[in-house]
Amino acid sequence: MSTLASPIPAFKLERYFARWEFEATYLLCSSDVEGYAMRDLLALADDEARAMWDGLSLGYTETPGHPLLRREIAKLYATLEADDVLTFAGAEEGVYVSMRVLLRPGDHAIVVWPGYQSSYQVAQSMGCDVSLLALTPNPSPSGRGGCWSLDLDALRAAIKPNTKLIATNFPHNPTGALLTHDEWRQVIDIAREAGAWLFSDEVYRWSEYDDADRLITAADAYDKGISLGVMSKSFALAGLRIGWLACRDRDFLAAARHYKDYTSLCNSAPSEVLALIALRAKERVIARSLNMIKGNLSLVEDFMARHADRFAWLPPRAGSIAFPRLLGDVRIEDFADALVRQEGVLLLPGGAFDYPGNHFRLGLGRANLPQALERLGRFLD
Repeated sequence: MSTLASPIPAFKLERYFARWEFEATYLLCSSDVEGYAMRDLLALADDEARAMWDGLSLGYTETPGHPLLRREIAKLYATLEADDVLTFAGAEEGVYVSMRVLLRPGDHAIVVWPGYQSSYQVAQSMGCDVSLLALTPNPSPSGRGGCWSLDLDALRAAIKPNTKLIATNFPHNPTGALLTHDEWRQVIDIAREAGAWLFSDEVYRWSEYDDADRLITAADAYDKGISLGVMSKSFALAGLRIGWLACRDRDFLAAARHYKDYTSLCNSAPSEVLALIALRAKERVIARSLNMIKGNLSLVEDFMARHADRFAWLPPRAGSIAFPRLLGDVRIEDFADALVRQEGVLLLPGGAFDYPGNHFRLGLGRANLPQALERLGRFLD
């Protein structure tokens, strides 16, 4: 038996997917949208990007990211330039590097929760004091509908003299929650008053069901705002492993770039060109994702209405995920285990987010969702 000990706890969500993701037939808990086929993505390329692809040399790439790619990413923001963007091998690397650069032992961080484990676990492993700020489930009096909300008074009360960072995630994974414009402005004001960095995980931006609900980015709104983006979720290109940090504070980006020298160093050259193609065809790419998400959401809402005695359902306001709760005495872990073994349908228990109770993540972004729901219904029967 190995005597080596990891300096950080196991990543529960990733270990769970490592066990089942490539074995289960139906991933009814995926956080991303059905990935593009290569031929379909290449069909979207303009002449310049297609020439880049055809003539691509498989050597090292620039550490910050290809200049054209960073310029295209910057167009997603209202006030940023290419030099305000630093790319990474996926969003997870951006989370890890940001926490390592911004925080020191003894610093205090506030993290919206439930959420991606690295958003709080990296800080805790560094000896930081982390306050988890739980979203509140608010079902409607009728029992149909409702929403998840953020208690802004609790956020204000959580601020300490040594609060260095506030980490948020809207649109939210796993609940699909989305703040109002006024609520988000208050979060920004709280961070500004505290002099804290605002680390905003915005990987589900562009998947709002109503464009009018789309929030201003943290990087546009606040000089210490950091926006995390990725090609995996709304852009349906998880296999590219292209993420980024956007921020107007170039000293932070320089420090993050230096740290990246010790992690991925640079991105995959094919992935950078393919990401450029998708970003230049953003309207068509996003429309594809939203059509799939909205169509599947309608099916899930009908399913939940038919099985209201088995599930508590708060519909998401954005993104390709939701966070229902299994009713009754059966543990969601046991339910999910029996479901995947019997029907090949995978759900993600809320325990993967360290969240208590019987909640589970349900994904809305896969083409075979209708078949997965049919099997889930058969299992319930």
